[in-house]
Amino acid sequence: MSAATSRYEVVPAAKTATRAPLQRGDGAVEIAFTRRGPATVLSRLYQRTPARALFPHPEPNDAKLAVLLTTSGGLAGGDKLAFSIAAEAGAAATVATAAAEKIYRSLGPDCMVEIALDAGEGAWLEWLPQETILFDGARLRRSVMARVASSARLLAAEMQVFGRIARGERFTCGLLHESWRVGRGGNLAWVDATRLDGDIESLIERAAGFAGAQAFATAVYVGADAERHLALARALTSELSCRAGATLVNGILLARFIGAAEAVRAGLWHYVGGLRHAAAGLPAKPPRVWKL
Repeated sequence: MSAATSRYEVVPAAKTATRAPLQRGDGAVEIAFTRRGPATVLSRLYQRTPARALFPHPEPNDAKLAVLLTTSGGLAGGDKLAFSIAAEAGAAATVATAAAEKIYRSLGPDCMVEIALDAGEGAWLEWLPQETILFDGARLRRSVMARVASSARLLAAEMQVFGRIARGERFTCGLLHESWRVGRGGNLAWVDATRLDGDIESLIERAAGFAGAQAFATAVYVGADAERHLALARALTSELSCRAGATLVNGILLARFIGAAEAVRAGLWHYVGGLRHAAAGLPAKPPRVWKL
């Protein structure tokens, strides 16, 4: 007895022990706000899973609000997110996140987050995400690039928590590479980078580094009036239970916070609230999604 294979039949390939590639997230959100009469309105929106944007009603007398979220519940190695936020001439807007962003332990690849902020002439733009929690073994590369017109103002902040503190986990290995690049009036005004790699536990413990801090935050204010708010910024940081300080770098008001995670979060909350109220007459607190 013999058998023949039809030319229309496909002979199955030999099975191998290779593992199917893991699915990776590649999300994006693009938002533009424009001024229409006395109000700021949404003029452009693009979103791609797992990134989404919501637009809850802001508090009375507050700026137009957008809230970002990641539907996957966090980021793993190889995931990518890109956010592009623009406040066009005369617009006033705040962008926050619905919750803390979690960066899970990676099997090898880095996860990438790119943030582009653009404030047009006379605009007020705030980038105020909640904290990023770095699980042990997480690998995160995040860049913040801001273009601020000469008459515009930008208040932006980022906070990192070194591990799942409540369960006693610390961020001891992996990668954190966060970079800032801020231009004002068409000129590069400030560049900064933080990198933790290799033996991260010892880097965090060093007295000349983070001195054992659980968390670290940066707040940047860009505007022609930045120098005028330096005294207030220093007063606000002196009132906190975490270590904090403020200074002026090339016309940009810069504040840093390190310490226990809850203290850094509360300190950043207090600082941002005081500064936005003094600079723009907005409520002296971040968006309500930031509830402590």
